[in-house]
Amino acid sequence: MKILYHHRIASKDGQYVHIEEITKQLLKQGHEIIMVAPNVAQTSDFGSDGGWVSKLRSKLPDFVSELLEFVYCFYDFFKLIKAIIKHKPDCIYERCNLYLPSGIWAKKIFKLPFILEVNSPLYVERSTYTGISINWLAKWSEQYVWRQADLTLPVTKVLASYLIEAGVEKTKISVTHNGVDTEVFKAKNMANRADKYKNKLVIGFVGFCREWHQLDKVMQLLADTKREDLFFLVVGDGPVITELQQQAMNLGFDGQFESTGLVKRAEMPYWLDQMDVALQPAVTPWASPLKMMEYFAKGLAIVAPDSDNIKELIEDQKNGLLFHANDLTDMVEKLELLIADNALSHTISANSFNSIQQQGLLWQANAIKIVNQFEKLMKE
Repeated sequence: MKILYHHRIASKDGQYVHIEEITKQLLKQGHEIIMVAPNVAQTSDFGSDGGWVSKLRSKLPDFVSELLEFVYCFYDFFKLIKAIIKHKPDCIYERCNLYLPSGIWAKKIFKLPFILEVNSPLYVERSTYTGISINWLAKWSEQYVWRQADLTLPVTKVLASYLIEAGVEKTKISVTHNGVDTEVFKAKNMANRADKYKNKLVIGFVGFCREWHQLDKVMQLLADTKREDLFFLVVGDGPVITELQQQAMNLGFDGQFESTGLVKRAEMPYWLDQMDVALQPAVTPWASPLKMMEYFAKGLAIVAPDSDNIKELIEDQKNGLLFHANDLTDMVEKLELLIADNALSHTISANSFNSIQQQGLLWQANAIKIVNQFEKLMKE
């Protein structure tokens, strides 16, 4: 099958991981991918922020920046037409974005089956966190594409509810959680542990550390136990790292704390091998967190918020411990419970590892589903 993969991601971050993993699996299964996307992400290193395009937009007034986003879709539309005429794809797979109706326009002209991957309600997300200037156009552009797609693949049931509210027919929605490649994120191998982590219970955090993660409370809890077999590992960077390092010294815990700074994507399986417990302090209410799938694949005991999207993946006391969302004091209490109860920790770790196969959280399975859905659409 020839699949035209269409997206507008310029940064090479967690969003791009999803694109790479799906395309990798489709290629493995023998399909051909025609990529129509900004060149900047495809030629940059992981962690890049979109290069000169992002820098330019950051200096422009919001209204002008968003207008340029929409104007880009006309240029993108001609790129799509050129690619379709040249390669004659069987179908279009698109990662949804605001101000991007060009994929639907191409679908309508060439009458190609069209599947839309939806990772967040971008209008709501941007309105909440960064702001939207051209409200009517942003909202229209998103909901127009949602409703015109032949099939939508929201990453959680929570996100699916946004599509239903916008008028998307339930028959055109198929919830597809993010996945993991278990050939890369293999079962945790204790032989990979660095000497400093051996015979330790390692509590880990992966991500960009901010004050609202309240990792200082985690540090205080671990130090207060006076247990020498505990270790706190932060894989990532962020504005509070210096404060955490100073806190560890003040508590006499610096020998049991380490922050790695930014690490390469390829090194993540190694760092997860160093952990026993993984903290997920917060998450947007509609997300399907990529790193949670990787925690499952490694069999880590996860402490996460009890938001509805997380409860789609984690059953409390079974394959994770859930704390009251937005109550990080409760997170620390749940962590304390996990540290104190070895039997509970081992049970949760084992069930966490089994979650991948039980719930089908594999990129390979997602790619197979996409192809099957395209074949079904082609027959209609």
